[in-house]
Amino acid sequence: MVAVVTVANMDWAAWHDDYDDPGSVLARRLAVVQDVIRAALDGCPQGPLAVVSMCAGQGRDLIGVLATHPRRADVRARLVELDPRSAAVAEAAARAAGLGGIEVVRGDAGRMRHYRELAPADLVLVCGVFGNVTDADVLRSVEACARLCRVGGTVVWTRHRRPPDLVPQIRGWFSACGFEEAYASDAAAGFGVGAHRLVVAPASRQDADRIFSFVESKQLRLA
Repeated sequence: MVAVVTVANMDWAAWHDDYDDPGSVLARRLAVVQDVIRAALDGCPQGPLAVVSMCAGQGRDLIGVLATHPRRADVRARLVELDPRSAAVAEAAARAAGLGGIEVVRGDAGRMRHYRELAPADLVLVCGVFGNVTDADVLRSVEACARLCRVGGTVVWTRHRRPPDLVPQIRGWFSACGFEEAYASDAAAGFGVGAHRLVVAPASRQDADRIFSFVESKQLRLA
């Protein structure tokens, strides 16, 4: 049995502080994620766009891009974040940027129920998730992304490169679920960022509500 992490176990608001250090791994990764999001939005068809973000944190990735992106008015986005302080920061940032199409939902991002209303989405963000869940839940999340994403839509995801390095396996799982790779960061970067475009619609089936659960780092080695 794996232990589910609660807000009490981790100060997620303080965890975001490294983003403010330009030399940190998180700050460098964020810059890459934003570039990939920007490219994905640039390639979307004209008209309304739907975006969902799992474990959105303070929303720095999407909000940071939409603040100046020409498609900003086309986007309806749902950011799901359990930590109330991080969610409040995201809400304030969206208001400050004038992004009325962004909704921040304070809830368990590992529940499919939060995303179905906007699915199939043009852009699905799974950043900061894969390093905090079991390998089985990473695979389950990839499979869920195939049902949350429209054909032609893009999933952007992240994962650390510490051993055991799961990034090659994740890339393979996306391919097996009907995606083609649009971007993969170099291993030398010290972090993993990927973007995959859905090209084959998944077989229709009833989704389970639970996608993933955060677990404590020591449990990740045992699960």
